[in-house]
Amino acid sequence: MARDQIFLRETSGSGDFEFNAQVAEVFDDMLVRSVPFYVEQQRMIAEIGKKFVIEGTGVYDLGCSTATTLINLSREIDKPAHFVGYDNSIPMLERARCNIKEHRCDQQVELRFGDLNGPLSSLCIDRASVVAMCWTLQFIRPPQRDGLIRWIHDGMVDNGALIVTEKVLANNAHMNELLVDCYYALKKRNDYSETEIARKREALENVLIPYRIDENIEMFRRNGFAEVETVFQWYNFAAFLCVKRPH
Repeated sequence: MARDQIFLRETSGSGDFEFNAQVAEVFDDMLVRSVPFYVEQQRMIAEIGKKFVIEGTGVYDLGCSTATTLINLSREIDKPAHFVGYDNSIPMLERARCNIKEHRCDQQVELRFGDLNGPLSSLCIDRASVVAMCWTLQFIRPPQRDGLIRWIHDGMVDNGALIVTEKVLANNAHMNELLVDCYYALKKRNDYSETEIARKREALENVLIPYRIDENIEMFRRNGFAEVETVFQWYNFAAFLCVKRPH
């Protein structure tokens, strides 16, 4: 696993964050060192997915990046299912293909190019019983989010599950500052420097736009998901389980 040192370079942070080839090369290390309880959250996603998958349906990962979540789901789920990953970064998809082949699940998993910020009519979710979005929704432009969640809901079978992991805002500015400080302390413990943290924060400022927990829950509910639970929270990170029930 290549080590993330992207924001040590003087030229980094001068533009918006992009999921380019440089990021794809170190992305697995970036996630392990930047997302709290990353390995445990991945285990949770696979465990929940196994409980909700229905034989003969689809299992989707939207914003699949290097395919870690898809690989974990395909290894955990023992029922016949169609595993599909979408991403809008060609370098990420290339890295994902290598990882899938390395883990010998290339016969089970299909990767597709797709931009969730673009027209959803060109993409397809077909009879999905499990859909995962891991730190993806925060990169979708806010005006697009309701339409995206409704599109996911409409492409799922009854009793299917949408699993969303996300960065979140606190309820007020003072509390948000506290949670962000605690998060940056974790990054420092994981050997990111003050400079790297500051440069990445600047690069993400106009790209990553989080919602509060209650805003996310309301969005899921108004777009069709009858049951929504917060199944994980660590400071300003959360995971949601949304279940589609029959009308």
